[in-house]
Amino acid sequence: MGGKERNRLSKQTTLIERLQEQASEQPDKRAFTFLSDGETEIDSLTYHQLNEKAKAIATVLQNANAQGQRALLLYQPGLDFITAFLGCLYAGVVAVPVYPPRANRSLDRLLAIITDAEAGLALTTNLIQEQITSKLPIAHGTAKIKFIATDTFELNIASAWQHPGITKDHLAFLQYTSGSTGTPKGVMVNHGNLLANSDTINYCFQNSRAHTAVSWLPPYHDMGLIGCIIQPMYIGLSMYLMAPVTFLQRPYRWLK
Repeated sequence: MGGKERNRLSKQTTLIERLQEQASEQPDKRAFTFLSDGETEIDSLTYHQLNEKAKAIATVLQNANAQGQRALLLYQPGLDFITAFLGCLYAGVVAVPVYPPRANRSLDRLLAIITDAEAGLALTTNLIQEQITSKLPIAHGTAKIKFIATDTFELNIASAWQHPGITKDHLAFLQYTSGSTGTPKGVMVNHGNLLANSDTINYCFQNSRAHTAVSWLPPYHDMGLIGCIIQPMYIGLSMYLMAPVTFLQRPYRWLK
């Protein structure tokens, strides 16, 4: 990446500014496309649509006076997760990515994260909300969690969005370990961390807007979230995503 480009990016302090720039400079370019079976396109968003959806979700969060609160993100892999994550950033809400507990699996990991993060909100879809709320015990502080189904919003509410006034030092999200060897542990990541990491990745890999990429990695952890969602958006390239299970069923889909 050239010196002028790096100097320009260094002046940005949050991912909000970065995505708005992408939406302004290349509004009609496809940002993310989700492949339902690893091959068939079922959903896509341009950079303009991505920006508008993030602002719409942020508007709902702002109307709920949620700035500074911690919000669980309970989604299956897909574009709803991405817009919810960005919506949190646009509202100054701390995102807490968590994969939804599968059927007949323990809720212990989710409950541990709810307690540790002191989450007061949970963003999800209508379907997942119905599946989870009936399973959550009243204990562990889950009774206070307010569920918000983000797949019900109209884009026209995006016009009411207000910039939350956050800086690079504000917390962006909490990244939790898998909990496979013990209680999940969280790491605090601020906007400055995200921008610095994105800049370093880009410098090392020399990504550009002309590139197209594809990933099957889960969006809840470091490489899937940072490398395959934030980095493409930061650069302004087109990203194709598939669920991890479709890769595991037939790895050739990813190569194809």
